[in-house]
Amino acid sequence: MKIREIIIATGNAGKVREIGELLSDFPVHLTSLRDHWDPIPEIPETGESFLENAFQKATWVYSRKPCWVLADDSGLEVDFLHGEPGVRSARYAGDGAGDGANNAKLLAMLRNAPIGKRTARFRCVMVLAMSATDHLTVEGACGGRIAFAPSGTGGFGYDPLFLPDGHEMTFAELSPDIKNSVSHRGKALRELKRKISELAL
Repeated sequence: MKIREIIIATGNAGKVREIGELLSDFPVHLTSLRDHWDPIPEIPETGESFLENAFQKATWVYSRKPCWVLADDSGLEVDFLHGEPGVRSARYAGDGAGDGANNAKLLAMLRNAPIGKRTARFRCVMVLAMSATDHLTVEGACGGRIAFAPSGTGGFGYDPLFLPDGHEMTFAELSPDIKNSVSHRGKALRELKRKISELAL
């Protein structure tokens, strides 16, 4: 497979870093929205599902920069909250809210939930636009539970609150290698690499 440029359809530096780590052994040159636009464009995310949003982002970027585009829409689904924040994960505390505000709102919503009722999962759906009509779609999920307080300085988003199954440390406390081995994004990217390799491009 020849080296391919892939534009990652995000301005989230943490997401770009994770994808870069997971694709470090793959023949790709990664760029992000920051490398192509200043200021970073606000791509519409009006879908009702992770898949709809990922597809919307991938096709928006491809229509303006026709090379391979990888779009990721991910979020946290909390059972006690009937799947919230879900597709609204990045905007849970309101448009423009940061990670701290989103985490604070999540803890407030779960203030009456005991440990046995704090089950959750991170879900990730990725769409790789290879042309205007050819797309690959993959997804991954990681189950766990929500801690009672944030812990750790790594990662981003809800990582300081998420305890993945089989671990007593949050995503923000785990090393990148361990996190990537079990995370929703890691699972989705390994499946994407498998699908690309099968194409023998």
